[in-house]
Amino acid sequence: MLHFQRRQLAGLRGILTGGSSGVGRAVAIALAEAGVDLVITGRREQRLLAVAEAAAEAPGRLLPLAGDITAADFRRRLVEHATAELGGLDLVVAAAGSGAIGPFVQASPKVLREIFDVDFFAPAELVRLSLPLLAAGRTPAVVLVGSILGLHPLPLHAEYSAAKAALHGLATALRPELADEGIGLLLAVLGPTESEFWDNLLTGQRPGWSQGRPLSAEATASAIVRALGAGRQTVHPGWRAKAFAGLARFCPAVIDWTIRRKRQAPRRS
Repeated sequence: MLHFQRRQLAGLRGILTGGSSGVGRAVAIALAEAGVDLVITGRREQRLLAVAEAAAEAPGRLLPLAGDITAADFRRRLVEHATAELGGLDLVVAAAGSGAIGPFVQASPKVLREIFDVDFFAPAELVRLSLPLLAAGRTPAVVLVGSILGLHPLPLHAEYSAAKAALHGLATALRPELADEGIGLLLAVLGPTESEFWDNLLTGQRPGWSQGRPLSAEATASAIVRALGAGRQTVHPGWRAKAFAGLARFCPAVIDWTIRRKRQAPRRS
């Protein structure tokens, strides 16, 4: 197993995707409060400006740059902008995400492609593009935001589960490669989390059997930032994520049985 020493966050320079809302927003603010300078990106410029304003008193700076992270030209522009504004690169945090709900047979190839573009291809290619700069950085690291569904998929979440499983596989394969260059890799495996995810689904709506009290975006961000500073490889914010990860590893049949029971249970009027 690979181990990295603790990381001093103050003074680091980075890029963060998905910074306009949810976990991405919370992680951006938490890192700024820890003294990290970040170029934050997302599609909604006004939202990004509001996030930067929310962290205006923090020791670290948040510099908004709106754009589509799935576009190769924008990814190049993002890395060039961060290098020019910050003088180098120490962190890449990939927090942007997209999802869809519904039977796979009823979904279109377009939905599958869009989810993989946001949840897998964009972070993978952003990391690839950033590696030469990270290799020259100070205690550099990559943070990939995954999901418990990347450990064990659930019905009606086929596209999202597949994309997150691919991201988890990428993280495992890349970690020893990056270690050779002195670059750490933290995989954040999120469970139910407070965000706009369910409000921005490409298709469908949240199934009743998946309802539950989510972990706040701020608590999730705090766990991620602590793990980054500690040099950890993986973090499961909240007890639900930890419990699911344990079941996925040792008793996956329990997850399947529980979901089957919930789906078959009559709805309350």
